Amino acid sequence: MGRLDGKVAVVTGGAQGLGQAISETFANEGATVIAADMGELKYTHKNVIGYQLNVTDVKGIQTFYDEIIEKYGKVDILVNNAGITRDSMTKKMTDDQWNLVIDVNLKGVFNMTRLFGPQMEVNGYGSIINISSVVGVFGNIGQANYAATKAGVLGLTMTWAKEFARKGQNVRVNAIAPGYIMTDILKTVPQDLLDQFAALTMLKRLGQPQEIANVALFLASEESSYITGQTINANGGMRL
Repeated sequence: MGRLDGKVAVVTGGAQGLGQAISETFANEGATVIAADMGELKYTHKNVIGYQLNVTDVKGIQTFYDEIIEKYGKVDILVNNAGITRDSMTKKMTDDQWNLVIDVNLKGVFNMTRLFGPQMEVNGYGSIINISSVVGVFGNIGQANYAATKAGVLGLTMTWAKEFARKGQNVRVNAIAPGYIMTDILKTVPQDLLDQFAALTMLKRLGQPQEIANVALFLASEESSYITGQTINANGGMRL
């Protein structure tokens, strides 16, 4: 038996990278996974269903929610993973760079959770996992917009952990703050920079998507049944 047998999970940004690793890991453990992403899936798995969705599109999310609830009757797990970067020093950051990152990384998390969180509350069960970042914990030069959103996600996590369980419902909300993870984006970074990033960690290496997916699986499963309102810093002991 899988640790997520019978569960229905929604993973935003699930088409590739970290979202793919999480989606496939959940599916391997028995969950039916809806991988919601603006792009098409770059992989196939019998338990993963792709759905093209923009987390900034409120009407589109409502349609998505209605279709998923009609088809499956519930969502047990929500992973808010979709995110983007538009890096710039603050003095050079444009309104578009600021607004787009806020809309996707912060408002997008809110857009999804304000529908699925109350549904879990009514059902009396659910696990919401918000993907933050080491940058949301420590900040980072040239990423004021990204750091603001990822720090904001931590505040939302603690707030929702209180809101959705305020009457004793078994709804848990936690966050993961990954460090530098070797997704396709990092594979385009020069090796000397990757070595610098690795040197900033206690473990002297970068993380792998599966290592973050394993943390997400723990938080989605009953193995973490007494954990809520927490942030797991999965960064190899990184210090910015």
